[in-house]
Amino acid sequence: MPPETLKLRRDGPVGIIELNRPEALNALNRQLTIELGQALDSYEADDAIGAIVLTGSSRAFAAGADIRELLDKSFADVYAEELITATWERTATCRKPVIAAVAGHALGGGCELALMCDLIIADETAGFGLPETGIGVIPGAGGTQRLTRLVGKAVAMDMILSGRIMPAEEALQRGLISRMTPPGAHLPLAVEVGKRLSARSRPVMMLAKEAVNQAYETHLAGGIYSERRLLYASFALDDRREGMTAFLERRAPVFKNR
Repeated sequence: MPPETLKLRRDGPVGIIELNRPEALNALNRQLTIELGQALDSYEADDAIGAIVLTGSSRAFAAGADIRELLDKSFADVYAEELITATWERTATCRKPVIAAVAGHALGGGCELALMCDLIIADETAGFGLPETGIGVIPGAGGTQRLTRLVGKAVAMDMILSGRIMPAEEALQRGLISRMTPPGAHLPLAVEVGKRLSARSRPVMMLAKEAVNQAYETHLAGGIYSERRLLYASFALDDRREGMTAFLERRAPVFKNR
């Protein structure tokens, strides 16, 4: 059965997931986060897909969590159901590259969802913010952690405590996003980048993601140790030999993802 809150399509080796709750500016409710996890599972398992693009509408990538769904919940409710933990985090655990293509509002949970992706490509209309303190809660889908690691404590404190929205141009300067485009060009560029990544060795992409993510989760010496072991592991791949041979022969490599 097709998802009700997403639109799924493919462009060659790129799987595209479009958040589709236009009446709520793509606010993230339980149904959407469950269906998003299922869509990501499907693309992860599909050998024809090498990269995934996650996008929204021109007005909003996602304007946050669905407050109507959360209003009457108690501590016991959210603790028992593992709010966020149970259904939101599949994006962060994908082994294939995930690219967020962002226009318009990326606020609260929408900003946190984008931060779970490996790359964020945003057009000039995009705005990023974590305004949760204004409604009596704190960011809880990784925002206090991922944002601080990207932009530093001072800027993260400003955004989280004041709720200010960071425009795309500043987000590019701060390192929150990877690339900025003119209005409407974010999705085509994200798909183009996805195709480039898909042409590379899948296991090497996974190893590279694991190594970079380690930089967030450990001290420098531990991260370098992990990186070195992952590099050594790449020497077990047929794709490693093919890549080096192709380089010496001045031709494009033909990777077989093994």
